[in-house]
Amino acid sequence: MNKLTHIDEFRAALENYQVAPPALRLLAQTKFVMLIAPTSTGRNTVIRHLLKTNDYYFIVSDTTRKPRSNDGIMEQNGIEYWFRSEADVLADIEQSKYLEAAIIHNQQVSGISIREFQKAFDTNKIALTDAEIAGAHNALEVKPDTIAIFMLPPNFEEWQRRIKQRGDMEAGEYRRRMVSATKELAAALAQDYYKFVINDTVENTAEYIHQIAKMDHVDAEQQADARNSAERLFVETKSLLKSL
Repeated sequence: MNKLTHIDEFRAALENYQVAPPALRLLAQTKFVMLIAPTSTGRNTVIRHLLKTNDYYFIVSDTTRKPRSNDGIMEQNGIEYWFRSEADVLADIEQSKYLEAAIIHNQQVSGISIREFQKAFDTNKIALTDAEIAGAHNALEVKPDTIAIFMLPPNFEEWQRRIKQRGDMEAGEYRRRMVSATKELAAALAQDYYKFVINDTVENTAEYIHQIAKMDHVDAEQQADARNSAERLFVETKSLLKSL
C-alpha cells in the first residue's frame, strides 16, 4: 500500500499551482499529443506503433508510488514511470516544474514533468503520452493547443471481445472498468476539444493520429461519425451496467 508522508505539503503546493514562465515558453514551442481511451481500446499498441516512426518522444510521468508487478513483470524506472521520492517531487512542484500534477487516491502524487518536454524539444520530436480524463483537462488548461485524442473501439461488440481476450476478470473488476468507461465517454462527449479516433486497425489508427499531429486538422465528417460512435458506445455501456 502506498502512503503519502507529506500529503499536507503536497496539498498546499498544488492548491494554486502555476507553471513557471520559462516552462510555459518551452511548452509553447513543443507540439504535444495526448491519447485518452477507455479500457482495452488498444492505446498502448497504437503508441508503440507511433514511436516506431521516430517522430515522437514518449513523455513518461513522475510518480511517488513504488514500482509494482504487472502480470509478473516488475515496472521499470523510465519506462512505465519515473519513480521518485516525495521530497524530489514536492521540490519540483514548489519550483513549478510540472505541466500538471495531482494527488491520486490520497496515496501518491503523479505528474508530467517539464524536463520531459525539454527532451522532446531538444530532439525536435512531438511529445506524446497517454492520459486519464482529469490529466488531459489539467494539461489543456495550461497548454490549450494540446492535441487531445480520444480513442474508441470499432463498436461495442468488438470492444467486449477485446476485453474478454485479455483473460479472466473478476466480475467486480469488470464492472469497475465499465463504470470508468462510462464516465470517460461522458466527460469526453461534454467537451469540444477532443478529436475522436476509431481504432479499427493499428496501422490505420496510427497513421490517422500522425496526420492529426502533423497538421492539427481533422475531417469534419469523420469527426461527426466518430462522435456518433462514441455516443452509441456510451448508451450501450450504460445499458450493460444496468444488467450487471
